[in-house]
Amino acid sequence: MTVALMWEARAAADRGEELLAWVRRQPLAPEPPRRETFRAPQDRVLVITWWDAPYDAELPELPEPAVELVTRAVHRWRFEAVDGAPAEGGPLG
Repeated sequence: MTVALMWEARAAADRGEELLAWVRRQPLAPEPPRRETFRAPQDRVLVITWWDAPYDAELPELPEPAVELVTRAVHRWRFEAVDGAPAEGGPLG
């Protein structure tokens, strides 16, 4: 099964580049098979990691940054991959 962990934070005013640099320096042990980092308006930073693991597996996650670097607590979500076929009777089926 593939599990995706999402980590999203919003930087304090004028600290978006600093938050992005901080995120890029954070190691995960073990390293995930795939890790992507994104940014968006309002100095938001998103990191998605993909793992070959059960949904409830213990997986390394990025920590909380220093409170002065962000405007709020980090948001975290966990998703499991589903196949690409639409459900029968669904909007595409």
